[in-house]
Amino acid sequence: MVFASASIGYHRFGLGPRSRDLSLLDGDPRTVLLNELDEPDIALLTGGGLLSAAEIITQRHRQDRLPRGYLAAAIRRLTFFVPIDRRVLEAEVRARIDRALIARTGLVERLVTFWMNHFVVETSANGTVRRTAAAFEREAIRPFVLGRFEDMLVAVTRHPAMLSYFNSANSVGPNSVIGRRSGRGCNENHARELLELHTVGVEAGYSQADVSALSKVLTGWSYRGASEDDELADDYGCFCFTADAHEPGGQQVMDVDYPQTGLDQGEAILSTLAGHEATARRIAWKLVRHFINDDPAPDIAETIAAIFLESAGDLKACVRMLLLHDKAWGPAVKIKSPSEFLWSALRALDLRTDVAQVARVLSALGQPLWNPNAPNGFPDHADSWLAGNAMTDRLDFAEELAARARVDLDPLALVDAVLGTACSATTREHIAHARSRSQALALLLMSPEFQRR
Repeated sequence: MVFASASIGYHRFGLGPRSRDLSLLDGDPRTVLLNELDEPDIALLTGGGLLSAAEIITQRHRQDRLPRGYLAAAIRRLTFFVPIDRRVLEAEVRARIDRALIARTGLVERLVTFWMNHFVVETSANGTVRRTAAAFEREAIRPFVLGRFEDMLVAVTRHPAMLSYFNSANSVGPNSVIGRRSGRGCNENHARELLELHTVGVEAGYSQADVSALSKVLTGWSYRGASEDDELADDYGCFCFTADAHEPGGQQVMDVDYPQTGLDQGEAILSTLAGHEATARRIAWKLVRHFINDDPAPDIAETIAAIFLESAGDLKACVRMLLLHDKAWGPAVKIKSPSEFLWSALRALDLRTDVAQVARVLSALGQPLWNPNAPNGFPDHADSWLAGNAMTDRLDFAEELAARARVDLDPLALVDAVLGTACSATTREHIAHARSRSQALALLLMSPEFQRR
C-alpha cells in the first residue's frame, strides 16, 4: 500500500519519481512531502548568472543606448556579446532544468508553477515582461509559496513585470498633479484582474465602481525606468511610488472606505482583499482542483478555506492540510499538464535536457514558458490537454525521449520503479510485448497510469 500511495504522491503532488525514489521511501509518503515543506529556502533559485528584474531592466536600458551604425555592428560581432534577452532566457531555463531533475519530490516546484498560473504574466505582452517574467517568478512568487498570501500579493502587485503587463506603471490619477497637467488618466486593467483573478473573483459581487476606485488607488505604483524620462540610477528597475501621479482623496472598494493617503491606501486594500472570505474560498478551490480533481469535492475545499482564514493566509498550512486530507489520495484522474509530463518523463528515464528542447517541447504541447495566452492562465482541466493533436504530440515526444533513455533498468522493472502497483495488468502486458526497448519505454510514458495523476 505504501508503494502504491508513494506513486500517487510523486505523480500527483510532485514532478514524478526517479527510478529509485519509490524504493527508498520509509513509511507514509505523506511524511516525505510534508518534510519538503519545512526545508529552508527550498523554493528559492539563486546564482548561475540569474539577474534581478532591476538588473535586467538596467542592462537593457544600456544595451538600447549602444551607438548605432558601424560601432554597434562591430560590438555585436564580438563573441562575448550576447543580447540580454537571450542571456536571461538561457540562464533562467537552465536553472529550472537543474532544479526539476534534482528535486526530492518536486512538491514545492509544483507550487511555484501553480502560483505562476494564478498571478499570470505573458512574455508575449511586451519586451519588459518577456525579459523579466522569470525574475518575477523568482522575486515575487518563490519567496512566498510557503509564506503568507498577502505578502505574495503585495510583491506581485509591485513587481515591474506585473506593472508592465497591465500597462499600469504609467497610470495617472486624473486629479493628480501629473493628471491635471497632462490630461492623462487611469488604466483599469490591473485593478480589474486584481479583483477578478488575483483575489476575490467575480462571485464576490464587486462592481465596475469598485474597479474604477481600485484603479485610482493604484495610480503612482510604478518602477524606475517605466518612463522614458527616467534617468539611469542605482534604483533603476525597482518599484517606486510617484506621489504626483496618485489620485488624491479617499476611495471606497467593496463597501469599505479607505481614507489613507499615498502608498498606504493601496497596501490597506491589498491587505483587506488578501484576507477576504471570497479570496479564501477561491484559492482553496483552485488548489484542490489543481492537485486532486477537475471537479473537486466541496468539503476538502471548505476545509482548506477555513485554514486559510484561521491562519491569516498561511499557504504552507493550506498545503499541509491538503496533503493530510484522505480525499487527496484517491484514484488518479487529473491529466498531467505538458510541463508535468515533460519533467516526470525526464526524471523517469534519467535524462538531461537543454534549453532549446524544453522551449520547443512545451510550445509544441501547448504550454510555452511563462506565456499563457490570457490573464487567467493555462487551463487546469483534462479537456484542454486532450484536445486536438495533444496525445499525438505527446507520443512524438515520448518516442524521442525513449530513443535516448539512459536508465539502466529493463522496461518492466522501470514500470515497477515509477508506477508501483498503480500499473494495470493491461499496461504491463503491452510493455512486455513491445518490439523494442525504446518502444516499451515510449509505451510506459504514454500509459494512462503515467499520463494521469
